[in-house]
Amino acid sequence: MKIPEDWIVPDWPTPPRVKSLITTRRGGVSKDQYASFNLGLHSGDDPVAVAANRRRLRGLLPDEPKWLEQVHGNRVVVADDLNGAPEADGSVARRTGTVCAVMMADCLPVLLCDRAGSAVGVAHAGWRGLAAGIVENTVQAMALPPAQMLAYLGPAIGPAAFEVGAEVRAAFLARDPAAATAFTPSADDKWHADLYALARQRLAHCGVTRVYGGGLCTASDPARFYSHRRDRATGRMAALIWLAAR
Repeated sequence: MKIPEDWIVPDWPTPPRVKSLITTRRGGVSKDQYASFNLGLHSGDDPVAVAANRRRLRGLLPDEPKWLEQVHGNRVVVADDLNGAPEADGSVARRTGTVCAVMMADCLPVLLCDRAGSAVGVAHAGWRGLAAGIVENTVQAMALPPAQMLAYLGPAIGPAAFEVGAEVRAAFLARDPAAATAFTPSADDKWHADLYALARQRLAHCGVTRVYGGGLCTASDPARFYSHRRDRATGRMAALIWLAAR
């Protein structure tokens, strides 16, 4: 299988052995609201179709992705020795060929590596995970000087589409008053939240300032992206990163 044209091969200045890929909804066999490249086993889709899509994805990778049971939390695991899918929302790897992976359908995937290509990581950063520290925990699990690290922000629900309650804004401001700049008022004590800005703030607090990507809204592009906020019953995309052989 060739990489479908509208999948995202992140454009960021990584060393040659760092490889990354973000799927979209095109290129698979799922039907109806799950059309077509749904990777989520718990989405309500036909599991036979999901399995076929995962086999197609596997053909583009050096090994099976290390899937997680994502719970919108802040736990990060080392993917190199994983068996099964633990409850976690981030993973890191230092071994050649270990594929770190998260799935999303509005939440923000954050890819991480260092300039030497010694480790990679990925975080599943919806608002709950961001507020709980999933970005900080993934950076810490990399165990590398933050100044040597790079980050890439994949597609997520954009601020124009992401309306939240005052309690969401309060959760971020309790952690960092500067987060107020990532919220703009809407109607009836609601706010529009910018996940990209919030992630950049959290990364900057960790010392990671070389941040790329950002700006692709899943909710506003139904032809390319799944969106839970937009469709409720929908599929899942994946963000993947790994180290190739030197």
